[in-house]
Amino acid sequence: MIDRDRLQAIVREAGRIAHARWPGAGHALRSWDKSPDNPVSEADLEVDRFLKRELHRLLPSAAWLSEETADDKVRTASGLIWLVDPVDGTRDFVRGRAGWAISVALVSAGRPLIGMLAAPARGEEWLAVAGQGATLNGLPIRASQRTEFAGARVPTHSLPREDSDLVAVDQPNSIALRIAMVADDRADLVATLRWGYEWDIAAATLIAREAGAEVTDAFGQPLAYNKHDPRDFGVLVCSPAIHAAAVERLAERAKALR
Repeated sequence: MIDRDRLQAIVREAGRIAHARWPGAGHALRSWDKSPDNPVSEADLEVDRFLKRELHRLLPSAAWLSEETADDKVRTASGLIWLVDPVDGTRDFVRGRAGWAISVALVSAGRPLIGMLAAPARGEEWLAVAGQGATLNGLPIRASQRTEFAGARVPTHSLPREDSDLVAVDQPNSIALRIAMVADDRADLVATLRWGYEWDIAAATLIAREAGAEVTDAFGQPLAYNKHDPRDFGVLVCSPAIHAAAVERLAERAKALR
């Protein structure tokens, strides 16, 4: 097992580096679009370089996959890999909003072993180790245990008409933070119906699962990591008792969009 204290220190420092660039704290920031409506900033790149260097020093045997680093497929031959999003929620970050986080996961044999989120603009630090539970700011957390699908809280700006029986709650831009909201019972359900990358969700899904949430893809199937194509179609994280109803609600839309 790696030195957990050292890992936490590295991720906290990454959060400090990002926060020192964050416009919400009054700092100037250079940002641009990698592709249409896909922003990146100098903070993303600086944090990426820092984490790649320090996490390699912490565990030299682990491979690397990050949103801001070219994907070297040699990683798939490794049993250990770091999955990193240096700033998840870049849209909120560049606009000076607090809905962003540093996301770091260590994956072993295709399954997250350790996951950590640092959200310094929100004063939140999440940590989970497989089989050992999850914490928020050092305190144990328990995921939503909601038993009725109708009325489930969903982090979103608006709900479509067919989901009017659900309840919208605050939505950070970071998908990792939205998943973490289920982990500490601020939301009951998070679902996406699009192709997403492993680095976006690896840490947060471990945190949610260790807190007691159900975690699958949009079709209700298990997630796997360090795949040749590092994407999954959708992610579904919710209270275990409403998971089957959520899969049923999403089924036709998921088939149509995949």
